[in-house]
Amino acid sequence: MFNPAHLRSFVAVARTLSFTRAAEHLDVQQPTVSQHVRKLEATVGRPLFVRDTHTVELTRDGEAMLDYAGTILDTTQRALAHFHGSRVHGRLRFGISEDLVLTRLPTILAEFRHRHPLVDLELTVGLSGNLQRLADSRDLDLVFAKRPPSEVYGTVVWRDRYIWVTGPAMAPLGPNDPVPLVCHPPPSISRSVVIAALEAVGRPWRMACTSSSLSGLSAASLAGLGVVAHASSLIPNGLVPVAPQARLPELAPFDFVLSSGRRELDGPGSALAEAILTSADQLRTTRE
Repeated sequence: MFNPAHLRSFVAVARTLSFTRAAEHLDVQQPTVSQHVRKLEATVGRPLFVRDTHTVELTRDGEAMLDYAGTILDTTQRALAHFHGSRVHGRLRFGISEDLVLTRLPTILAEFRHRHPLVDLELTVGLSGNLQRLADSRDLDLVFAKRPPSEVYGTVVWRDRYIWVTGPAMAPLGPNDPVPLVCHPPPSISRSVVIAALEAVGRPWRMACTSSSLSGLSAASLAGLGVVAHASSLIPNGLVPVAPQARLPELAPFDFVLSSGRRELDGPGSALAEAILTSADQLRTTRE
């Protein structure tokens, strides 16, 4: 039998790769998280993490356990919802970045609706920076979007990185050629990251295409208009990494986070945040 508290601590560490951040997310002391992980490792009889003073990484058994833990916790939550009924009700104004809409999030939202039928969901899709401003001004209750590398707000769902991608139709890009960019308009986080990276190495660039929608960026890239920076775990179908011969600079990592701005999460917001955190691995590995 697996202790749910041990599983929740394990999942929090696996997602943040930090015992400290996991403890902050769970609102417990770090020694408690460490003790839970040790007890879980004792239960399975195998190490789940490789850790030293600076890094924490999942072992192969840890990766397997992460999948099982998500399933067990999700099943437990379903059972509780079934036998106790939904006590969560109200209106939830939820903001999400467009690339996350292409994941299994619609399925997760459908399951959330099934468990909490008394919650009315108001969905806003937009750029991460705009969504966060709406959360800060209390016009959104919960935001699921990218966080700039320099910021520390929100709860990390998973850490990702940008990679350069384009369509097969684009002509080969030489190591000294100006880089044709396909970007969202400001205040796009990816736009700021790519421009900063190119200017840091003195690489010339031009804005070949701007679109406020992800489908527009994908279409422009597929047509060969230029290159786009995209989350490595959520690359749209048809786009491929830019060839190494182009010698494009490495891009800064970033986090997908849940944020409630300056407000405390209430029942509907807390319930949806928990559902997303429980299903994080499905979100970043499977697209509809």
